[in-house]
Amino acid sequence: MDVLINATKGDKMSNTHDSIMAAIQTYSEENQKFTEKGIKASATRARKALAELGKLIKARRKEIQETKNAEKNAA
Repeated sequence: MDVLINATKGDKMSNTHDSIMAAIQTYSEENQKFTEKGIKASATRARKALAELGKLIKARRKEIQETKNAEKNAA
């Protein structure tokens, strides 16, 4: 049963990590369009990606802390 729970948590953490990486990529692309080409709509999309990134980072930090605490309590 513990293996199943850990596998599910691992999938969740992997999804959060993947979402963070996608948000970073989106931010980078939109920021480049804004700074190099002056596309003002890209500035809005870059800011949106940064806001999403902030939420995802908080979620990932929580996941890491929960995993750390679960491992500490299991030992």
